[in-house]
This record gives sequence, C-alpha cells and structure tokens, in this order.
Amino acid sequence: MPFAPAPPPCPLTRRAFTAGLGAAGAVTLLASPGRTQPAEAEVTPDGTRILRARPGEALSGPLLRVRRDEELKVRLVNDLPHPLALHWHGVRLPNAMDAVPRLTQPPIAPGASFDYRFKPPDAGTFWYRAWSLAASERGLSGALIVDEPEPPAVDQDLMLVFDSRQAVPAAGGPSTEQLTVNGRPTFDIPVRPGERIRLRLLNASGTRLLAVRIDQHRATVMAIDGQPAEPFTARDARVVLGPGNRTDLFVDMSLAAGAATSIVAETATASATVARLVYQDAAVARPQPLPEIKSLPANPLPARMDFARALRLDLPLDPAALRPSARQPARGAPESTRARVWSSGDGAGAEPFGPALFSVKRGRAVMLGFSNGLRLPHAVHIHGHAVRLLDNLDDGWKPYWLDTIAVMPEQTARVAFVGDNPGKWLIECQRLEQPEKPLAAWFEVT
Repeated sequence: MPFAPAPPPCPLTRRAFTAGLGAAGAVTLLASPGRTQPAEAEVTPDGTRILRARPGEALSGPLLRVRRDEELKVRLVNDLPHPLALHWHGVRLPNAMDAVPRLTQPPIAPGASFDYRFKPPDAGTFWYRAWSLAASERGLSGALIVDEPEPPAVDQDLMLVFDSRQAVPAAGGPSTEQLTVNGRPTFDIPVRPGERIRLRLLNASGTRLLAVRIDQHRATVMAIDGQPAEPFTARDARVVLGPGNRTDLFVDMSLAAGAATSIVAETATASATVARLVYQDAAVARPQPLPEIKSLPANPLPARMDFARALRLDLPLDPAALRPSARQPARGAPESTRARVWSSGDGAGAEPFGPALFSVKRGRAVMLGFSNGLRLPHAVHIHGHAVRLLDNLDDGWKPYWLDTIAVMPEQTARVAFVGDNPGKWLIECQRLEQPEKPLAAWFEVT
C-alpha cells in the first residue's frame, strides 16, 4: 500500500477517494470486442495522435505510447458544447503543455483543437485526463506508456486500466457498481508457463480506492506512479491504488499448462474477477526461469535534496483554512495573509485559483506538510513534479516517488521535491465524499 502514509483498515472503507477535477465527454475509440488491450489512437501521416472528445460514454480511452525523450504529438479535437483541456497526470512536461484552464493555457473552445507536443523525460506508466469547466461530466482518459530506451526482459507488457460504472438492472431497482478493466467487465489473458509478464495497473475510476489481487502468484512491485522503485514483493500479491495512482508489477507465470487464476479488483462496495491468467496447453516459454528481478532503469530525478535551504510549508486540507506562511530557513517567516489556501478547482472566475501559495527559484527543495484534521481522507495530486514521501520521525524518505498522495483522517503526510520544472503548477485536493467540489492551489517555479 505504498501510496499512503498509513494503511486504511481492511476491509476497505465504504468511502471513496477522487482525484479528477471536472470531466469531459468520452472519446470515440474504444476497445473492440475480443481485444484485451486499449485501442491505439488514430495517427496522422506526420505521427500526430488524434483524440476526439464528443458526447457519449466511453470507459477506456486510446492508449498512447512513446519512447523516453522522443516527441509525443497529440491533437485534442473538442466536439463538445463546452471548453476543455488535457492534463498529463504524472508527466514532468513543459508548463505550457499542462492543461489548467486560465492558469497555464486557455481552454479549448467547442469546435476547436489544440496540439500537445512534448518529450517525456521519464519512462514509466502515466495517463491523461480531460479537464473541463463542466465539472459534472465524467472525463476522457487513457493510458500513456513511456518506454525505457532498453525495455526490460519480459514476455508480455500489459496495460490494465481499472474503472467502475453504475449498472442499472433491466427490471429496474437500485443500481450496482460494476468494475471494469480496459472498458470491459472481464477477459482472459493467455500466458505460458515460465513467462514473465509486466502488468501496468492504473486506477482511472476517479472516485474509488481500489485494491487489485493476483491469485496464486508472486507479484513484485517495480514502479509506483510511473517512477522506478526498489523492487519489493507485494503481500498476498495485492496492491492498493488511490485514484490516479499507478503500479507496475512483474509476475512470473509459475503454474502448469491448463491452469487458470484470477485477477480480482475490490472497492468499498464491489469485488469482481476482472481478468484471468489462462495458461495455454503449449510448451513452456523457456527451459529455465528468468534471472532474479532487478530494478528498472532510473529516471533523471534528483538523488539528493538540500533540506537545510528548503522552503517549508504546512497546508491544512480544509477548504476554510487561511493561507499559512512559507517558513524560510534563514530568517523568520512573513506574517500570514488572510487569503484562503484552497479555491474552487473548476478553473472558473476571473482569478480562478487566487494568488500563488509560494514561489521558489529553480533547483530549490520544497517540503510540504498536508495536514488532515478532518474525519475524511483526502487525495492530493501535485502537477509537474515527482515527490518523495517523508518518514514521520525524521527527514528520511520512502524508497519510491509519488505524484498523488492519500492523506488519511487526522494524519499529516509530508513530502519533499526539488522545484526543477519552471512554470505555474497546480496542487489538487479532493475530499473523499465531495467529488463534485475539488479544491486547488498553485505554486510557481522561476
């Protein structure tokens, strides 16, 4: 359960996290019948991927794939009756390409389009989601895979996008939650004895805390929120993802031909076998197992942070909280202003997000404490940067990076990062039981 400073009780609480800020209409490309992986986007002759947002319902957006440091070109065509933009969740991209209406770019008007062009600096599993000023609609979203320059030795590399929807029985009656993966209620994944598969898990539900379990197998966690981690074995081959979180697993196929086992997804209100690993009656993939699993290649993230010179700021996760002062290490902090910490997350209004929480020079470390004095969990997502989750007793950190943090009730989560990506960057805050009213604040790296 690496995304949380403390594990939630089991079974899962009936409440749900949400990380999305307003949604958009669905895309037109869906996984076709019989397909286990998301469909790839339409591509123009010059290599531009096309995403079209239009009224309708879709549960699995097109898969985008590019190699690290290669240019990704995506054109978003807005066929909706209201403006929207795309946020590239977890990607440390140029600020102008990070869609925050009226903060980093104008929203895309109905009938217009916008070309996103950037070179992802990190290999890993990321995703995109639409940000619309019509906050009541669900969003266009899909997976973005950035391949390593030299991919690791695996036999299959599979993307599993988890979502949920409300299913209404044909005879009427109350709706029930239906879990889906890649837009489908369930499917089989053919495997062979001796194979090693990479499972890229994404919780795209936007409203649910999700647990994923792989029966009868050993699962090794390789990456969290797109960034390589020190490999460790997931207890009972089970991982928990908050909304927007990603986890990469390596799983060795250790059963015999003809066997089948389940991949189970669980939320607070539902549990279902969303996929099966089905062993083919065929020769083993190799006579000997693959060698011991090693770490994925590191991405260009800072190995050290200068905490002595860090800007330190405590942020109460309370919509009524007044703005605190940034604590400067050399001298006393200035007096607090009476501005609110958080503003509406829909990007509306003449000054949609208020003044900046803080401004730092490029290369300076930042330490943020998210204090949750309420009785509801919160999900916090930081744009444009990967952060370290700090230990509670000192300034050491956990052996992984995050971009989305779950803050449990009456607890404080402390994170640190280097402000090395110039621009205006958002911090999203979502209370568990109010998915329609996200909060937001922003900071600047100069």
